[in-house]
Formats: sequence, structure tokens, C-alpha cells
Amino acid sequence: MSSTEAPSLSQAVKVAGRPGAMEALRERPRRGRGLSLRTLIVLRWLAILGQTSAILTAYFALHFPLPLWECLTAIGAGVAMNLATMARARRIDGSLPNGPQTAAQLGFDILQLATLLALTGGLDNPFCLLLVAPVTIAAASLPSRQALVLGVMALIALAVLFSWSLPLPWRLHEHLVLPGLYRFGMGLALATGVLFTSGYAWKVAADAEKLELALATTQDVLQREQRLAALGGLAAAAAHELGTPLATIQVVAKELLRASPPGSPVAEDAALMLQQAERCRDILKQLSAQPEEGDALYADVDLKALLEEVVEPHRGFDLDFQTAVKAPPGQPLPRVHRLPEVVHGLSTLVENAADFANSRVRVTAVVDAGWIEIDILDDGPGFSSEILPRLGEPYVTSRPQTKARRALAAQIAAASDAPRRISRKAPPPPVTAPIAPSQGGMGLGFFIARTLLERSGGKVSVGAGGGEKGQPKGARVTVRWPRQALEVADPALEPQACGGT
Repeated sequence: MSSTEAPSLSQAVKVAGRPGAMEALRERPRRGRGLSLRTLIVLRWLAILGQTSAILTAYFALHFPLPLWECLTAIGAGVAMNLATMARARRIDGSLPNGPQTAAQLGFDILQLATLLALTGGLDNPFCLLLVAPVTIAAASLPSRQALVLGVMALIALAVLFSWSLPLPWRLHEHLVLPGLYRFGMGLALATGVLFTSGYAWKVAADAEKLELALATTQDVLQREQRLAALGGLAAAAAHELGTPLATIQVVAKELLRASPPGSPVAEDAALMLQQAERCRDILKQLSAQPEEGDALYADVDLKALLEEVVEPHRGFDLDFQTAVKAPPGQPLPRVHRLPEVVHGLSTLVENAADFANSRVRVTAVVDAGWIEIDILDDGPGFSSEILPRLGEPYVTSRPQTKARRALAAQIAAASDAPRRISRKAPPPPVTAPIAPSQGGMGLGFFIARTLLERSGGKVSVGAGGGEKGQPKGARVTVRWPRQALEVADPALEPQACGGT
């Protein structure tokens, strides 16, 4: 695979950034959005068991005068609903999440619980706190619209219970009358609890959803790299298999050329066939030259070559890219594993630096006895104080329309005119077609790069670039690996290690 494949990480991230992608994501069922019918059935059986125990205990053990049959009728409605849900779950796959069914079932639970509370004291009943539970479950597992509808249902139920309910059952010949201010405070506390707990659950679920999407994008990038590696192995195998028939074609072409009169059309065709066959052989040599034993791509590369590979795709947009490797005097530069995670992660960091740099991006590798450290510095404005504490979280970004994409869009817009080189001193020509919003960045790039690099054993840190006085301070991103995590082991040292054991 050539170095031009490195930007595939940012390309994969920006697929999720197309207009309307996040809005569609919020409205469509996601993994974990909605509960399965089996889960709802189990939860309702537990609720029915608790309700029945509380009613029977209050009536028979505590001798509270409550409307027993009306309460049992409300509980029976829950039993009938659960039996109908069980019958439906047998007809379909009840283990799969189902958003609309979850909303309908939770809506029934709110109505059933509100009815039971109205028969047993309303807001005076301490079990009115249970109205918070269905709304919290809805906020954590349903789209925002459905959760909002259920939240409004719970608030309406609280208002009705505050306005009317049967008296709270109490001991015979005793009446417990709570002040109206207390009942109002109880209703206000319950409404606050519904809003706060549901909002908190919705926010936690939304953050988990974003993290899940970011990790899925990361996995897609790695799978793409693995597919490219498999294609490289297939190319090597094809080059080996095609060598024999190609050699036969060359032999036949030589014999045909030798048997044909010089200058005749047949001789010219035979010469052309021989020339193209030789060209095919050169191509097959290139395909089979790069793969090494154990990997379809380079298993290891020079550290300087690795830096050049991640920088090369971003050259050519009026930025000065500098790469350097610093090692102790007298020591050769180490060879490192060419890991897909490292290539993609570093390429994304370089792209971010190029987006914000004014004129220069410097990528430096420092090697010492125990560590390999790669610094990526730019001369841009640096990380803002608002972004820096949250840098590394998904969907955190301050990326503008990138310099490379602005230059590329300008080149495309000017393609119909005379070709000319875009200079930094002269502003780029106006672009008639708008740049896609997905090019503005979604805040996933740094998160994915950090995830990939830390998976390879590195530690990512960020800070100021240390620009000169009066100049933009710039930004610095440092990735630090233990040498044994990235460096290829020297085969000459293996026999000594084996002999020492």
C-alpha cells in the first residue's frame, strides 16, 4: 500500500459528518435504544409482585381501609397487559430492542401506576416516587421525542394526583391529613425528580451513543487497513502465479519475431507483444517485491521512512513540512513496526496540525535508551483554553475549513481556467460551489487517533508549541512509546537472550 492511503482515517470519520447524519442518528433505533419485550415483561412482573404485596399487606396485616377490589383491578390490568405482551413476544423475536413497543409499554405503566396511586392517597402515598422510574428508563433507552412524551405524561399524572385522589389509607378511627403546602412541595419535588433524573439519564445515554459511534468508526478504519493488507497478499500471490504464463507468452513472442520477416506487420506485432509482456513482468516484480515474510505490507520500516509516509499525503498545499529523527551519537536509527494504528493515528495528527498551521509543520522523532517519542508541532494559534481540558473526547472540535481543502476546492473551481499555482501571498480564487459541511470536522479525528496510538502502546500528550515571542504559540502533540513496543527486535540479540535462559 502506498503512503497516499494514510488519509483514509479522516475520510472514514467524515462519512459520519455528512449533513443530517447526526440528526438521523438521534431518530433511528440504535444498539440499546429501546428495550426488548422480554426485559419489559420481567420488569412488569416485578412491579406487579411489589404492588400486590404492598396492597395485601396494607389491607390484611395493617388493616388499612383501602378500596381493595379497585386496586386489584388496576393490578389485574397490568397482569393482562403482561400476558398479552408475552403472547406477542412468542410470535416475534422478543430479545431484540423495540423502540415503539418500549414507549407504549412504559406509557401503560405510567397510567397504571397513576391509577393505583389515585386509589391509595395520591401524592400523600410515599410510593408516588415510583413515577420517576418509567420516565428515567425512557430517557435512557428511547429517542428524545418518545421520552419527552412519556415525561409529559408523568407530569400530567402528578398534576392530576395533586388535584384529586382518594384519602390516604390509615388506621381505623384515625385520619392522617397532611398540609396542602406539604402536598405541593411533594408534587414539586417529584416533578423536579422526573426532570432531573430523566435529563441525567438522557445525557449519559447520548454520551455513550457518541462514544459507541466513535469506536465503531475506529474499528471500521482498522478493518479497512486489514482488507488492504489482505489485498496486498493477494497481489503478491497473483504476481507469483502469473509469472509462468507470462514467461510462456514471452517465449512465443520471441519465436514469432524470429520467424517473421524484419519490418513486416507480423514482426511489429510480435515486437509489441514482447514489449508489453516485459512491462507486465516489471509490474509483477513490483507487486512481489514489497511483501515480506509474515505480512502483506512492510512488516517494519525505518523510523525516518515512517515519518515521511505519514507526512507525504499532506504536502503540496503551501505548507513547509519538516521531518527529522534525533538519536544518540553513534547509534543507528531504529527500525519500527509499521502498525496500521500508528500510521493512521500519526497521519490524523499531522492533518490536524496542517489544518491550523500558518506556514510550517514540524514532525520530529527523538530516540533514547528506553523511549521513542514523536513530536508534531505547528505554528498555528494553538489549543484554546476551552478545548484543551476536553481534548481527546469524541465530538470536541474547533476545526475550521481546512487549509488543504480550501486550496483543493480553489484548484477545482479554477480548473476550467488556465492552470496556475496557488500562492499563499495571493488569496485563492472564490469558490462557487460551497464546501461540504462534513469538511468542517466532527471532533472524532483526534479521539480516534488517540485511541489507535494508545492501542499500540503509546501515550499521547498535548500542549503549547513554544512559538517565538510575538508569534503564534502553536500546538504540540507528543506520542511516546517504550522502545520495545515499537522497535523491531534485533535478530542478532535473540540467540544471546535464548542462551541466557
